[in-house]
Amino acid sequence: MQIKNIMTNDVSSVDPNATVNEAAQIMKNLNVGAVPVCQGNKPVGIITDRDITIRNIATGGDANASVQDSMTTDLVYGEPTMTADEAAQLMAEHQVRRLPIVENNELVGIVSLGDLAVEDQTDMEASEALTEISVPSQPQK
Repeated sequence: MQIKNIMTNDVSSVDPNATVNEAAQIMKNLNVGAVPVCQGNKPVGIITDRDITIRNIATGGDANASVQDSMTTDLVYGEPTMTADEAAQLMAEHQVRRLPIVENNELVGIVSLGDLAVEDQTDMEASEALTEISVPSQPQK
């Protein structure tokens, strides 16, 4: 099954110059844990609830800081024509739970492990990806 048949098409994004508070409000309103960061329709990163916690709150916290100060910039993304298995493998390889879907340098969707898990045909791929993503890390000393 192709990702374009599973992905969420109506994706909210945030500008890199938006505040962390604005990104957090989008997450709250949509009940999601990540928001793609785009300049226009071109994805330039992603900000997650974990990014906000680790890169903003844990370092003194400024809700008015720009998203670009806390976002993940080494964006891993998929394409609409890739299979669910390919997406799950990519997510596992990069240990990400959400995969923005990009076509012609524009954000067209997003897929999460949850999206893969609810599809009967992709349940095994999601399970395998989650196993690889959830490898525990050692605490920093």
